[in-house]
Amino acid sequence: MKIWFNRWFTTVYHYINMIRNNPENRKFIIYGTHSYKDALYLQNCDFAFSEPEVDGEEYIQFCLDFCKKHGIDIFVPRKENVLISKNLREFEKIGVKVLVCPDPELMELMDNKAWMYQSILEKQSAGKSLVPIPDYKVVNNLSQFDEAYQWLKRKGHQVCIKPVIGEGASGFRILKDEIDHIEQLMNQGTSYKVPVKYIREILSQQGSFPDMLVMEYLDGPEYSIDCLAGNGSLHAVIPRMKGEGRIRELIEDQDLIKMSEDIYKEYPVPFIFNIQVKFHDGVPKLLELNPRMSGGLHISCLSGVNFPYLAIKLLLNEKIEMIKPSFGIRASHLEQEIIMNEISKSS
Repeated sequence: MKIWFNRWFTTVYHYINMIRNNPENRKFIIYGTHSYKDALYLQNCDFAFSEPEVDGEEYIQFCLDFCKKHGIDIFVPRKENVLISKNLREFEKIGVKVLVCPDPELMELMDNKAWMYQSILEKQSAGKSLVPIPDYKVVNNLSQFDEAYQWLKRKGHQVCIKPVIGEGASGFRILKDEIDHIEQLMNQGTSYKVPVKYIREILSQQGSFPDMLVMEYLDGPEYSIDCLAGNGSLHAVIPRMKGEGRIRELIEDQDLIKMSEDIYKEYPVPFIFNIQVKFHDGVPKLLELNPRMSGGLHISCLSGVNFPYLAIKLLLNEKIEMIKPSFGIRASHLEQEIIMNEISKSS
């Protein structure tokens, strides 16, 4: 059976290993593509190719052509996954199963943090308690930014910003009132903390800019919660706490598990999804929901739950037998040298 991963995180290297090292000893042929020919996970693929630098409908056509040319059975997309969800029928016509949420409207909702926040607030207004939302405003010009910043400061918050649409820490900044002094510049290096004066100068460069969240900064522990679902059931929930540096810990927090179950009832994403929360004053508040495998999923798999392989089985409508996950596991990682092999050109 042939599985294709398009443009993914580097950590998909581990997910490929988990699929190969499945407990049933099933054999898979792994294809990988990326526009950057030295993406490391390509070194772990049986066949690897460089992708063309295209987007939108042109990229969908590339995906369809790639699947047909190489006889792909299962497609695991990250790039353009919302648009791929909208075009599932085209892949089904050529016999390709796609590991993506089949509800494109739900995919679009989760892709936009502001829309997701608003949706949860509306459900809470209707009496459904899911997860607290941080105080926030959506802005797209300097005047709105100034108003939102002052509103949050009056509420006693430290303020941060992030794009409405984006992954990980891309575009995330913590705002501070004072500028850096020489000691910080010389001895403390760079950080996510930026003087608000500099942010205002940047935002003033044009009359409007893409929607941005101005929100309260959450200073407590951060959890990334990996979830496995299928056939209307939530099969596994693994809360993963991000500790100092690269330390991660799998914690059986029943409140977070219950919260994840409640979220799934309202937003039933199949296969694998991820919930990110961060605490403030002992309260977990939502950062974002991701309808895909998270970048740190391989750490959650130390619980004994082989998320990537079990998701493949759910996609194939096969019965899965869950084992009781192990918690209390602390983990980190080291770099590993990889000798680079040549990658084929776009195919």
